[in-house]
Amino acid sequence: MEWSDVRIFLATVRCGSLGAAARNLGVSHPTVGRRIKVLEDEAGQALFRRTSEGLVLTDAGDGIFTLAESMENAALSMERRLAGNQERLEGILRISSAEWFASYVLAPVLIELTRRHPAVVPEVIASYRLLNLSRRDADVAFRIVPFTEPDIVQRRLLSVPYGLYGSADTAQAMQRDPVSVGLILMNTAQSHFPDVAWLLDRFPTSKRVFTSTSRAVQAQMCAQGLGVAVLPRPLGDAVPGLQRIDMPEQPPSRDIWVGYHHDLRHMDRLRAMLDIADTQLSNVVRAPD
Repeated sequence: MEWSDVRIFLATVRCGSLGAAARNLGVSHPTVGRRIKVLEDEAGQALFRRTSEGLVLTDAGDGIFTLAESMENAALSMERRLAGNQERLEGILRISSAEWFASYVLAPVLIELTRRHPAVVPEVIASYRLLNLSRRDADVAFRIVPFTEPDIVQRRLLSVPYGLYGSADTAQAMQRDPVSVGLILMNTAQSHFPDVAWLLDRFPTSKRVFTSTSRAVQAQMCAQGLGVAVLPRPLGDAVPGLQRIDMPEQPPSRDIWVGYHHDLRHMDRLRAMLDIADTQLSNVVRAPD
């Protein structure tokens, strides 16, 4: 079996259809169908069967799925090793982080990286999703929770302070009647975040008026006077029309963790970016040793 065909086989299993696999891999629908047929012809039996819910594995397909994943892991390991041993400061550096962190904290780091090393091209994947570093979904990730995947080199990079924000009119309304001001929160999937608990604890009778996974969207809703939100201070302090509202007790800060796969520890462009981050982010509260 050729790795390119096995890659298509795995994408089809995970996506559930030829069309979705084609979109995921960036190839045409007929190409996926043709390569699956080649695999089935070589195997002498069907690997998939069609159902009302999409393609599912036959017993034969299920029997080779684990072996195909082992082949994928070996190919990805080889790719990471080769990427990690590159000696020249050039090429794409894929960075995963939340949108607000990329925009208001990481941006100066990336500007300095490209100034010093013009052949390095940062590619920011701005999302709250936790990408798989072993599959090279990203080379390095910044996030607010520690990494649990095996073979990940990680450390706490810094601690970001949070604050309560609203427009000038909203801040005045809070002084007159706090219950009249709506709450802007993370959505249900992020409802366990400590800043959400902090806000609900202090304003238990206030109405929830807006939720979003995006801190930047929350900030804009605040600036338009919709309500108050707990925001990272690098974001809240930078958005026009917002002001931080004094509270007897400030919202809890959040640690930012940086992680990358062990095989990439010698990647020069990754090391260069992390060295710049350590210097540029010194004005943000550092994580304790």
